[in-house]
Amino acid sequence: MNVIISMLRAVNVGGHNKLPMESLRELYASLKLQDVQTYVQSGNVVFRTEERDLDRLRDRIQKKIKSGFGFAPEIILRSTAEMRETVARNPFAARRGIEPNKLLVTFLATHPGAEERKKALEIKAAPEEMHILGREAYIYYPNGMGRPKLLWTSVERILKTVGTARNWNTVTKLLEIAEKLEAID
Repeated sequence: MNVIISMLRAVNVGGHNKLPMESLRELYASLKLQDVQTYVQSGNVVFRTEERDLDRLRDRIQKKIKSGFGFAPEIILRSTAEMRETVARNPFAARRGIEPNKLLVTFLATHPGAEERKKALEIKAAPEEMHILGREAYIYYPNGMGRPKLLWTSVERILKTVGTARNWNTVTKLLEIAEKLEAID
């Protein structure tokens, strides 16, 4: 049984794409996904499944949301092992004074190309700092995210892939939930 972390992009943001978490849990359970748990109101779902084809699973979830709620958010799926790697690769982990609520991990739908990654990393946005490792972009906003110099829309356009961001506290909590579900097996 696989434990999967599902992150929906742009749900319950600014009054748009409303999706109550109870309804989301029910929707996932209706797809025969097991031990479905949500975390906060931004579309984080952790569950167990026999499905191994994550692209097919993502498409099934997206179609079900579209039919039930009238919109089809981007959905990023990661296995527990992939989320563990994301946490282990954190380029800010050894640095003192990093505030977890100012560190965002953007989970990308696809691997950006080398040229795209290089161009994105050339964006001048100090004191903000970005690292792109695999399918994740780690961005630290030391002055908060209220008025960022590094705009994700610009980065996303350069990378030619979509993503959805979670702060470090949420990333580690999602991993904790997934690891507890893994222990059920």
